[in-house]
Amino acid sequence: MIIQARAAVVSSKLVGDTWLEISGNMIAEVNAGVHPSPDQIIDGVLIPGFIDIHCHGGGGKYFSAATAGEIHSVIETHRGHGTTSIIASLVSEPIETIKEQIIGLKSFYHNQQIAGIHLEGPYLSHAKCGAHDPSLLLNPDLNEIKELIEFADGAIKMITIAPELAGATDAIKYLSAAGVQVAIGHTAGGFADAANATNAGAGLVTHFMNAMDKSLGEGSFASFVLADERLSVELILDGHHVPFALAREIYTALGPRTIFVTDAMAAAGSVDGDYTIGKLAVQVSQAVARLTSNNALAGSTLTMDTVFINAVNELGLSVEQAVQATSTRAAAKLKLTDRGHIAVGMRADLLSYNAAESSITLISE
Repeated sequence: MIIQARAAVVSSKLVGDTWLEISGNMIAEVNAGVHPSPDQIIDGVLIPGFIDIHCHGGGGKYFSAATAGEIHSVIETHRGHGTTSIIASLVSEPIETIKEQIIGLKSFYHNQQIAGIHLEGPYLSHAKCGAHDPSLLLNPDLNEIKELIEFADGAIKMITIAPELAGATDAIKYLSAAGVQVAIGHTAGGFADAANATNAGAGLVTHFMNAMDKSLGEGSFASFVLADERLSVELILDGHHVPFALAREIYTALGPRTIFVTDAMAAAGSVDGDYTIGKLAVQVSQAVARLTSNNALAGSTLTMDTVFINAVNELGLSVEQAVQATSTRAAAKLKLTDRGHIAVGMRADLLSYNAAESSITLISE
């Protein structure tokens, strides 16, 4: 199949007329110019599919659902908005419940319908639990974590840990050596805690500037994150978790380290109303999700096409910068070496971005 585009982001650079040959859902050729007889012509800018490394649900369902049909619905909801690779995030639950949820997701991982599993909990701070049930939170136990990793059969790709918790450093060292990305977050820790975790192998910050001390004073958690280039940061680009003005400042400071995520809950791609996160009640009003108990933000209703458009229209990023933050860096961080770029040998996960209409379209054979 030959795809002709008026413009494309190829190997992170915006170029003009470009045509691609697709074979078996892989990119076989990338060529400058105009093909004489393409099978498909793209009027917008051809960009790589979005990669969302922090997503709990969508289309009214969760990745923690008991049935394969509900999990498939989450995947298809986000795919319809341009997310061609997704990490299934799970909130804090009893360990046996987490195991049941992992069982439900493993076949989706091995069939390459999801890129892995992210455990956002239960190893989080009670003081910064956000939309996690505080009664379920635990200190990291190395034997328990080893058991979860072995049980998941390679599917667990990321775990969020509050670095100040007892046992956190040993857990981070083990996970890093095992090839699991450790994200630090939902933390009441400070500079020293962030430093210890990073030295132990942590490489990511879960939804930066949410569920943590936001101050930038000497000795703060955020001040370490800003200073240490080993850490990438997730940013939820909905204007609620982080105001767009602050998001622009963060991107200016940390651009090459920034990964945009949805942290989507079930209402993403769905409607306002009453939902739950775990067993906690959530009210979604005007597309903003909040716990009914204390009005705390409870994930977002974002899809990645909105994230990309917000990056361009609200933050003023170039198309190339938005591609890096919604695809390329996520692939690199989780070592997904066959996606995140338009290049020979990469998966043909392709989107068309129409700047005039602020729209994203999935390109499929």
